[in-house]
Amino acid sequence: MTFCLGMRLNDGLVGIADTRITSGNESITARKTSIFQGEGHAMFLMTSGLRSVRDKALTYFEEILEEQDKPFSRLYQAVNTFAAQIRRVIEEDRGSLENAGFRFDIHSLVGGQMPNDKEPKLYLLYPQGNWVEIGKGTPYQIVGATGYGKPVLDRTLKYQDSLKFALKVGILAFDSTRISATDVDFPVDVVLYAKDTFHMVEHRYEKEDLEVISNWWMERLRGSILDLPSEWIEEIVGKLSAPDESRVHPLKNKP
Repeated sequence: MTFCLGMRLNDGLVGIADTRITSGNESITARKTSIFQGEGHAMFLMTSGLRSVRDKALTYFEEILEEQDKPFSRLYQAVNTFAAQIRRVIEEDRGSLENAGFRFDIHSLVGGQMPNDKEPKLYLLYPQGNWVEIGKGTPYQIVGATGYGKPVLDRTLKYQDSLKFALKVGILAFDSTRISATDVDFPVDVVLYAKDTFHMVEHRYEKEDLEVISNWWMERLRGSILDLPSEWIEEIVGKLSAPDESRVHPLKNKP
């Protein structure tokens, strides 16, 4: 499993990805984020699914970038090009993978800004090569383990939030996933992009770097539950100490 989170905000983009790769009983640490940037363009690409599919499609994509005379003018063009490489890998490897019992699986998040993009963009790319743009109404997308961190994001994240706020929320979403999914873990890679800068900033956090944050969050959650108004629950809890005798029937011995 994987946790890759992309967030699109008014001020820019935030990407967060774990690094655990699980194969049978073995697990390794490997990057799931790739960054491509230069003068007037910047993008990141994160993937979940079969590592072999990801590596092959990414190798083909990087080869095309190296042979280009100039960068893409719009980010969707880069997404279309990577999608074409995924379809290429489907043609080459899908049969052998399925014969070996593997489902062809790769989901990708591509975020960034090209010279003719008026604002940063974020796209979700499906295994079939089709894609959707992440909009302002729900300004994030997770690929991999999607369920555990979603409640935190749905309750807190807004398109107008700052990159700093989004990073805090994103790390809490990762931490919630890490606690509940055994195949998602540290180190965690973070990518930040500020609008119109055409420069991605990367940072890797180890477990000890964020342990204080994880503990702080857990303690606040427990404290908030203890502080939750209890008037609504007193009626039912009171029945534990004062049962309704009219509804209590003595046990009868079976013959």
